[in-house]
Order: sequence, then structure tokens, then C-alpha cells
Amino acid sequence: MTSPGPISPSDPLPAAAPLTQPIATTLVGPRYQVGLFLAQFGLFAALLTPVMVSMQLKAQQIDPAHPATVIGTVLPIGAFGALLANPLAGALSDRTRTRWGRRRPWMIGGIVVFLGALAWIAFADSTIELIFAWLLGQVAANAAFAALTASFADNVPEIQRARSSSVIALAQNIAILAGTYLSVFLVSQLPLLFIIPGIVAVIFIVVYAAVCRDELPEYPLKRFTLVNIVSSFWTNPFKNPDFGFAWWSRFLIIFATFMFTTYRLLYMEDHIGLSTAKATSAIAFGVLLYTIVLMAAAAVSGWLSDKLGRRKIFVGGSTALTALGLIVLAHSSTVGSFYVAEVIMGAAYGIYSAVDTALVVDVLPNADRPGKDLGVLNIANALPQSLAPALAAFLLGVGSATQQNYTLMLWGAGVAAILGALAIIPVKKVR
Repeated sequence: MTSPGPISPSDPLPAAAPLTQPIATTLVGPRYQVGLFLAQFGLFAALLTPVMVSMQLKAQQIDPAHPATVIGTVLPIGAFGALLANPLAGALSDRTRTRWGRRRPWMIGGIVVFLGALAWIAFADSTIELIFAWLLGQVAANAAFAALTASFADNVPEIQRARSSSVIALAQNIAILAGTYLSVFLVSQLPLLFIIPGIVAVIFIVVYAAVCRDELPEYPLKRFTLVNIVSSFWTNPFKNPDFGFAWWSRFLIIFATFMFTTYRLLYMEDHIGLSTAKATSAIAFGVLLYTIVLMAAAAVSGWLSDKLGRRKIFVGGSTALTALGLIVLAHSSTVGSFYVAEVIMGAAYGIYSAVDTALVVDVLPNADRPGKDLGVLNIANALPQSLAPALAAFLLGVGSATQQNYTLMLWGAGVAAILGALAIIPVKKVR
């Protein structure tokens, strides 16, 4: 793979360009990149602010004595909804034919329903109500996310994928930073902390829908059957081993990350010994450091990956670096050491997120039907959110009646990250 020359964004790609995505035959320009950034920022601000901070505050409000139990119940069930919604919505968006395109109805419809679910969560006053509201929210948000991810594959050609992936990485992590700092100001006003990011998400998704290309393909649709629905959740890893290894690598890194981030506020309170207010402020500053380092790492690694035509060394190496950060956290006892770990993990995830999306799109089995396979890939985003909190809660309870064995839990997360790094080695289609 070589770096493109001075081609206008409106010009078609050279015939010799090594495309694996036949739909994307035109370089994208700044207008698309800005829209992509806004859409990813809005969606992830609304989706991950609850996961990172506000759901933990809500759990403490509903059950002050057992907040970890509330989190360990609510988040896994919601993530199960995401697991079902993502591949199904991706496959259905491949089949959708409307005057507005095939991705736009799913992006806009999903994000509007998600806003309604966030309003429900904001005013929920019991664990069971929180479960159903978060389940609806995850289904709706992941329907929008599946279409948004497929739209990326529709629009961005191979020679721009790593750099455009870095735009996604920056947007998602700046969204987490914004949500974290918003929680500092709205820690006592939980309804606003849930609803404001949802409103922003609706506005920004609509902006992206206005600027993205969403043309309808000409290939004939297969008859819609139960078999087609079931197949939405499966891409044969034996016929497509590169895709299978990429799936496992993403699953393991997301699994490792959520083992910690789900309980980060409680970690700061129980393990480091801070009050809720001080813990929230410390997390906000830690996320600021994380994001600054991530932005620099993502910008450089995305450009370098496209320049060198290499993906695996960036994805595998960054996953191993994540394991190092988690192990540092396992043995941290001060806020300062927590900040060191955040810097390490920010660099790691910046490199990873800038290149991983490009690697995944490069190894898609059916490049002209990306929604279905990217939906299956996104199971690797959703399933860990269901499993990681439960395993983390189990490890926290080993030898600790108060569920505070953070050292064991973080070592478990570190091992998962190392396995994720090893999983990328067998991929053959990309270097």
C-alpha cells in the first residue's frame, strides 16, 4: 500500500489502487471527515458517559449499599441487547432501500429512540426499571452505530482508512473526556447528565446523515428468510480466518478495557480511598491526560499505518501496551500512579483505535455488503460489555467480602489484553 498523491477529493481513485471495498471509489474530503467526527463524538458521548461515570452514580443513588451489584446486573443485560441489535441492524441496513438511502433511516431512527431511553434512565428509581431502560437504549444506540460503521465502509476507500479511523478514535475519546468533565459539573443533577449528551447525539448524527454518501447498490436482494436473519449473527471464521482473528483481537481488548472502566469510579473510592467528589475529579483529569496522549498517538499512527501499508504491528503492539497499563493499575495506590497508567493506556488505545477499524475493513469477507459483517464484528464490541462486568465482579469478590480485590481483577484484565495482542499475529491478508 502506498500513500496517495495529490488527488482532489472529488476525483476517482487510480485504477491500480488496491481496493477491497468496491463501493468506496472516491477519496473523501474535509466535509465528510468533519461529519464523521461529529457523528462519532455525539453517539459515544451519549453511549459511554453512562458506562464510564453516570451509571455508577445512578447505581449509588438507587442502592447506596450495593452499587457494584446494580452495575453488574444492569450493564451486562444492556450489552446483551447491543449484541443482538448490532449485527441484525447492520444486516437489515444492507437490505434497506428508501429514498433517503439505506443507512440514514437506521442512524437517525436509532439515535432518536436512544434519546428517549436516556430520558427514561434519568428518572428511573429502581433496578428493574433501570434494566429495561438501558436495554432499550443499547438496542437503539447500537442500531444507529451499526449503520454508522457500515456507512464508513461505504464512503472511505482503503488508502484513507487508517487516517479516517484516527478521526473516529479522536471523536470517541474526546466524547468520553467531554462526558467525564460534564459529570464533574452535573454530579448532583443526574437527569441532565443523561439527557444533554443524548440531545447532542441526535443533532450530530443528523449532520452526518446530511453530508455522507448513501447510495443504493444495484445487486439483487436475497429473499428475506429466517435463515438470513440467523446468518446476520455469523461470519464463518474457518472460511474467513483473518476476519475471525480480527474479531477475537477486538473482543479481548474491549473485554480487558471494560473490566476496569466499568468499576473505575469504585476503584478510585475503594482502592485509592477518595471521596465520590474527589474520585470524579481525579477520573476527569486522568481521562484528560489519557485523551491528550491518545490524540497524539492516533494522529501519528493512523498516518504512519497508511504510509507504511502496515496494520498488524500497530494493533498487536498497542494491545500489549494496554496490558502494561492495566498491570500498573493493579499495583497503584496513589492518584499519581493512576495518572501514569492513564497515560500508558491512552497511548495504547490511540494507536489501536486509529488502525484497528482500517484493519477490520481491509479483511471484510464481503466488501460490497459491509453492514452484515461489520455488525458481526461489532458483537466483539458489545459482548465484552456483557461479560466483563460479571467476570470483574467475580474477581473483585475472590478473597474479599466487600468486593475490593482490584489487584486480581486488573491482572485478569491484563491477561485478556495480552491474548488480544497474540490473536492478531495469524492475520495474513494485511501486513
